[in-house]
Amino acid sequence: MKNYYIAIKIALRWIALGSLVGLISACAGYSSAYPPAPIAAATPAYNYVVGAGDTLNIIVWRNPELSLSVPVRPDGKVSTPLVDELVAQGKTSVEIARDVEKALSKLVRDPVVTIIVTSFVGPYSEQIRVVGEATKPQSLPYKQKMTVLDVMIAVGGLTDFADGNGASITRASEGDKRYSVRLKDLIKRGDISANVEMKPGDILIIPQGWF
Repeated sequence: MKNYYIAIKIALRWIALGSLVGLISACAGYSSAYPPAPIAAATPAYNYVVGAGDTLNIIVWRNPELSLSVPVRPDGKVSTPLVDELVAQGKTSVEIARDVEKALSKLVRDPVVTIIVTSFVGPYSEQIRVVGEATKPQSLPYKQKMTVLDVMIAVGGLTDFADGNGASITRASEGDKRYSVRLKDLIKRGDISANVEMKPGDILIIPQGWF
């Protein structure tokens, strides 16, 4: 009888151990709550859109006194010696250049303007946001062909508590559709197949793991 109870205890321990291993595997494994993010996502015809905090180098041909570098104010506007309250946020550098030419044409004959963006923040609607268990959660300006690996390098990788394979991308450009991403496989195991391209306005959410 004694041997029978010992056998029962051993069996129960093995069952408990098997359940624990299964739970750990589920926590560490890939989350299938959402479809996998597509590898390619960038828009080939993407043009950078200026946002508050950017710096613009305004070059007026044959008029060096009108050429200068100006920041885009928090209200999205810029000011130059001859142009006040010009809206820059939400426009490309070419569109801003045409607006400056139009404003200057009232005072300068046939102005030719070139705009060069020298520091990049971008509008909030196009920034990449990283929240949760990243070492440095933050917002990043979107860049053409930017991948989730580029994003993770910028935020310093995962914390020790991150459930990397349980992470997801919320894609504003697709009606807030969510995709699963395998950050642990990408960063910890070097699985490049887990690297996916980002889109403007993406939100990368990294949850905390159980263990």
